[in-house]
Amino acid sequence: MTERLQKILASRGICSRRKAEELITAGRVSVNGSVAPLGASADPDVDEILLDGKPLPIRSDYVYIMLHKPRGYVTTLSDERGRPNVTQLVDCGTRVYPIGRLDMDSEGLLLLTNDGEFANHLMHPKGEVDKIYEVWVTNYSPDSEKMLLRPIELDGYRIKPPKVKLISAQGNQARLQITIHEGRNRQVRRMCQAAGLHVTRLRRIAEGPVKLGDLPKGKWRYLTAQEIELLK
Repeated sequence: MTERLQKILASRGICSRRKAEELITAGRVSVNGSVAPLGASADPDVDEILLDGKPLPIRSDYVYIMLHKPRGYVTTLSDERGRPNVTQLVDCGTRVYPIGRLDMDSEGLLLLTNDGEFANHLMHPKGEVDKIYEVWVTNYSPDSEKMLLRPIELDGYRIKPPKVKLISAQGNQARLQITIHEGRNRQVRRMCQAAGLHVTRLRRIAEGPVKLGDLPKGKWRYLTAQEIELLK
């Protein structure tokens, strides 16, 4: 079936459609030996499509994406209040859904996929996939880290002790790095509240081996094959 080249490149996990248009404009994409112009179409099952002289990756039914979620977006696919959701930020040519939660007021790394088995593996507590957050708090004191390490129950479940590292502190304000295994609803915020801390900003910076890095806020990219294998 004939499709626009930018859609074909996006479906193969190379880049977003917008980035694919830049690759085509730069003359890096050819079809049957000829440089393709922007707006060209091709049949990936019949035509020879090359990027930088190399064949495209084999089509995959599954898509694995990392988004730098900004504040103000919910991770539910439908919201009764009509608030924007994270899938509106991802144009990958297929329907994907978030793996786990990152509440509306939080930001940072969010994984999305259409692979249900993969999503269930990452969300199940037995998977023990570390989730690392940077957390800005007020009401901080030298005993705050100890308070965060106290065993508590959330939703009738006793959570595992987190790893807590102080990054910086000034007066009663501090920035902490908190690592958890589970993904209970608003878990980090509720842990901080139980320790007498008020969270002013929360950003997830890593999930397992996948790190947010310098991905700009509101942007997304495909996970690499190595990242996918490590998460699995």
